[in-house]
Amino acid sequence: MNQNVFDDPRITAVGLLFEAHAGLSARFSAQFEEHGLSSVEFEVLTRLARSPGNQLRMTDLAAQTSLSTSGVTRVVDRMERDGLLTRRACPSDRRSSYAVVTAAGLQRLDETLPGHLRIIEQWFTGQLDPDALHALLDGLRRVRDAVHPGATAGSTTVPVESAAAPTGC
Repeated sequence: MNQNVFDDPRITAVGLLFEAHAGLSARFSAQFEEHGLSSVEFEVLTRLARSPGNQLRMTDLAAQTSLSTSGVTRVVDRMERDGLLTRRACPSDRRSSYAVVTAAGLQRLDETLPGHLRIIEQWFTGQLDPDALHALLDGLRRVRDAVHPGATAGSTTVPVESAAAPTGC
């Protein structure tokens, strides 16, 4: 094998991405555990809290995460038992349901976010000047959209009066 292949900037780019992700994930996981959350539970709470009406269809939640629909069901079941989420049936389609953040879930997120933001600032965004951060965000969005086109499924803004009982479930 030609040793120069390992000097390929594509190999370097992916290697750096994996290394940065691993380092940040370890720091995030430790901080989430301090608040009784796993990384997946934090992601679910964050995605729901950022969505209109603090809710997403279960299928959209699966599309936005790296979880299968059965994986999302298991996580939502556990979080529902812990009082962080509730499910709401879709009024127009009995086969579909929504995961909705509860007040307790929002409180847990509020307690977790300050430390999470400190870690992000210290170990990620604070390492970059504003132009580099803008370029990185642009590049990451392009890659994300190419490899994970469902990443923003169900996150379009809906009118406030519709957020409580969306149609088109």
